Amino acid sequence: MRKMLSLVVPVYFEEECIAQFISEVRPVLESLPLDFEIVFIDDGSADRTCAIIREYAYDDERIKLLEFSYNHGKQAAVSAGIRFARGDYLLYIDPDLQDPPEEIPRFVSTIEEGYDLVFGVRREKKDSFINTTLSKTFWFILEKFTGLSIPRGLAVMRIFTRRFADQFLLYGEQNRFIEGIFMHIGMKRTTLVIGQRERFAGVSKFNFRKKLKLAFDAILDFSELPLRMAVRLGLSLSLLGFIAISVVLVLKLTVVNFQAGWPSLIGVLVMGFGVQLFFIGIAALYIGKIYNETKRRPLYSIREATNISLGAALPASRFATEGSREPAVLPPAASPAPTTSGGRRSALST
Repeated sequence: MRKMLSLVVPVYFEEECIAQFISEVRPVLESLPLDFEIVFIDDGSADRTCAIIREYAYDDERIKLLEFSYNHGKQAAVSAGIRFARGDYLLYIDPDLQDPPEEIPRFVSTIEEGYDLVFGVRREKKDSFINTTLSKTFWFILEKFTGLSIPRGLAVMRIFTRRFADQFLLYGEQNRFIEGIFMHIGMKRTTLVIGQRERFAGVSKFNFRKKLKLAFDAILDFSELPLRMAVRLGLSLSLLGFIAISVVLVLKLTVVNFQAGWPSLIGVLVMGFGVQLFFIGIAALYIGKIYNETKRRPLYSIREATNISLGAALPASRFATEGSREPAVLPPAASPAPTTSGGRRSALST
């Protein structure tokens, strides 16, 4: 039986890229000695992204679509794609074509050498100077604060085995940093240097604000460094305060007669309260993360599915569904040979 390759493709307002992405990816996949499927995960797009994907999916059951009820974030979308993908190998890629589809055969050849994970590393990042600088800053901060040895120039494109995917699905935390989880799983991994194109169309939805939020989430999820820094700074300020008081007392009792005055006193108090609130805020962020984890809410809510049997990958209460569009015959566990007959729509109520 031939092995299967699953493409995991999160999308969000990508109507301008979908047709070109499929037209470039499908011939590459058909040239490989593997069965394949393309699993799109829509993260709450309000444009024609889903409609375009459905048009292709009705003619080719190897093209599949999960539609979230609303925007859950890219981390949740990737997690959903990995859960519902059925391949022996899974390749994570964005639809903007910055990571060239023609690199896919190289990823497959490398993973078949016995690796569990192959990261794509960009030879050079083709983007504006500002975006390139912000991206480098983002990864530098992550590496310094989390201690994760994330490859420099990391691309979105990467391939991993079913064994690796199964390990990934054991990580059930709400606050998810995909790269951090990948590094934490370990296993046998390597990197593959790839080229990069300009974005085919549109603009990136993963702006600096979202990168900054992801960086803070990653630091809080994978590091206790902020708490340790707070403790060290607190001890340093306490020691500094003790020294200052000692100096003032010595000067007052010996040779100098002075009045410090209310302004200096108020200034010290305000600074002290500010430092305390800063430390309390850091602790509160960690407590908030713990609170979110204890609620055990679903990672995502699926509104509809096309060419995917939702029941085939039902996790233990980690997601919710509202409806599905399923093919008439699609075995839940096996990896059947690809077909190109029209997909069908049906509704499931929950």
